[in-house]
Amino acid sequence: MARTKKQLPVLEEVEISSVAAEGKAIARVNDQVVFVPFVAPGDVVDIQLTKKKSSYAEGKAIRFHRYSPARVQPFCLHFGVCGGCKWQHLRYEEQLRYKQMQVTDSLARIGKLSAGETLPILASGQTQYYRNKLEFTFSNKKWLTAEQLTTGPAQSPAEAGSMNGVGFHIPGMFDKVLDIETCYLQDDISNRIRRCIKAYCLSHEGYPFFDLRAQEGFMRTLIIRTSSTTGEVMVILVFFYEDKARREALLTHLAEAFPEITSLLYIINDKCNDTITDREVNLFHGKDHIIEEMEGLRFRIGAKSFYQTNSAQAGELYKVVRDFAALKGDEHVYDLYTGTGTIANFISRRAARVTGIEYVPEAIDDARLNARLNGIGNTFFFAGDMKDILTAGFIREQGRPDVVITDPPRAGMHEGVINAILSAAPARIVYVSCNPATQARDLSLLSRNYTLERMQPVDMFPHTHHVENVALLIRHE
Repeated sequence: MARTKKQLPVLEEVEISSVAAEGKAIARVNDQVVFVPFVAPGDVVDIQLTKKKSSYAEGKAIRFHRYSPARVQPFCLHFGVCGGCKWQHLRYEEQLRYKQMQVTDSLARIGKLSAGETLPILASGQTQYYRNKLEFTFSNKKWLTAEQLTTGPAQSPAEAGSMNGVGFHIPGMFDKVLDIETCYLQDDISNRIRRCIKAYCLSHEGYPFFDLRAQEGFMRTLIIRTSSTTGEVMVILVFFYEDKARREALLTHLAEAFPEITSLLYIINDKCNDTITDREVNLFHGKDHIIEEMEGLRFRIGAKSFYQTNSAQAGELYKVVRDFAALKGDEHVYDLYTGTGTIANFISRRAARVTGIEYVPEAIDDARLNARLNGIGNTFFFAGDMKDILTAGFIREQGRPDVVITDPPRAGMHEGVINAILSAAPARIVYVSCNPATQARDLSLLSRNYTLERMQPVDMFPHTHHVENVALLIRHE
């Protein structure tokens, strides 16, 4: 006989004290830390524990006794269910304050360091509709909220009895998709295009939404990219198998309904996962790319290209990088983890030479193409694993850097890369990071030969806990 799972207790009238990683908040009860989502410091709540360990617990707020003055009314009807924008209920000023704390706390706690100067976090000019890219998943078993389970989902006549949805994955559940009505992350044309595709598929036969467990269905994913500077729109529809007649009918309908779409592409992906990096991209209508502009530079963005998702704030981030690099025009700069060469090309006008390294060959192709597009002749790009390329031999062959700019993934830099930088001994290192914890770890290793002079946090993703941070290190005399 299966044992009945023991009901965990409810903690009554607990005050939320601070915020934690992954967008959750913290309460402390009898010297134990309790992590609670969707609450704000200053809230007084009853907490239903959902997990209890020796060192911490997790729970959810089931009753509010007092609301925090840091609170605002969330603007999205999906708040609390959708995995994005977990800080919508916090005033933006409070979000910025906690992000700044996250940077300084990580530096002190993990890196055992303090910066000579930590500048106030740069706020994002836009806090809604700031993203230039979103990806949605089609599912034939959409997630139902507790209210919908009780009353039934509100549906149009075309949707009656349907469990089809187009939206975002529920956190921690690969096969659960929340059907999105309105998303405030991207220009509203994204909402209108998504609704149009959904309505067409539900009103025409032969467009089954994907079953993520059974791995069957026709409609798989939808990617929308927009350019805030040129107004161009890219739509990529991913199908599980080829059905030329139905595919062309849907794409033709979409092109006619939205003349704003300048790049209409499709992909056939019959794999078990949603990644498209190894899939062929097919052009149906318009161009195979869109253009984003920044300080007079033009960047060509294809279906697989990486580009910072907050275009306007990316410009502010790159200005910080350029200022920290303090280029006079005669320096050789290494741009590590260069991606599509955006930073390398952005700073190239103030350097003698920029050498960019990136492990994704397609990204390097984009970097070279963008250099040609802008008539830049002093950027040179190399593809391969950073720890394998950045060797003493490579540095001898290409020349020692005066400045190193590094923008690694969330995991930070491999120790071999750090040692190679230390060996190259640039006068300055500008470290851009989307993860203050791994950045603090790496800065501690670099501090053997460098002084952490200045840091500049930058908010790229309002209403989330994510924060970028730029650190400037100066070599010891």
